[in-house]
Amino acid sequence: MKALIVVMATLLAVALAADLSLIQPKDLTAQLQAKGPGPAIFHVGPNVLYRSKHIPASIYAGPGGRPDGLEMLKAAASKLPRDRDVVVYCGCCPWDRCPNVKPAVELLRQMGFTRVKALYLPTNFKADWIDLGYPVEVPASTPPR
Repeated sequence: MKALIVVMATLLAVALAADLSLIQPKDLTAQLQAKGPGPAIFHVGPNVLYRSKHIPASIYAGPGGRPDGLEMLKAAASKLPRDRDVVVYCGCCPWDRCPNVKPAVELLRQMGFTRVKALYLPTNFKADWIDLGYPVEVPASTPPR
């Protein structure tokens, strides 16, 4: 029974990701370290996560699963060229249950962005980014942990 649940969850995750272009953490890190302008990176999850630690140069753009969050994302992305590389990420929960990434990607596509990717974090931001040693920023007002 447990194996069947795991298979079903995996199939659901693949189905949800089927229409999303994904980027892996190691590939995004390489882009961050390369010379020249990197992608525009938007955190589309809960603000408490962003305020704790976030990807360097990322912009908090509101939770993508809420109308007010999508309005924040729209405002944050409105002046960018539509052919700019854009990455959205959340990391609030396991990928197959995230309510924020897919609506954010859909909004950006509706706005005409052609190079949108979602950062694939299968478990969450802590396990799949922070704990693996990828770069993070800690806001100045938040003491490091």
